Amino acid sequence: MSVECPRCKSSEISVKNYGRKVGGTVGTAAGTVGGVSTAMASAQAGAALGMAAGPVGAIFGGLAGAVIGGLVGGVAGCSAGTALGEMVDESILDNYQCLHCGCCFSESKSHLRNDVNH
Repeated sequence: MSVECPRCKSSEISVKNYGRKVGGTVGTAAGTVGGVSTAMASAQAGAALGMAAGPVGAIFGGLAGAVIGGLVGGVAGCSAGTALGEMVDESILDNYQCLHCGCCFSESKSHLRNDVNH
């Protein structure tokens, strides 16, 4: 099923996805910040495990634990932010733009207008 412009009926449509992009970016930042607090616990655990290899092992174990904690938080935040942004794109924003006439519209508005023949 292709989306067409409710104004000119063109099928040359661009998808903006602003909500998804912003949600992913904000979610990644928030998840990484949240992951930093988790990373401190991960760093302590990594340092404790690394102590078997001596002081150098503790340093590298602590760094590895901190990095992994931050990455996990960032990925989780990005996934949640992107999902939320996708819902905003689909239900609130006019996510589509006609490349022919410049009209911005949402998919639901396009189908309503097409069914009523506006």
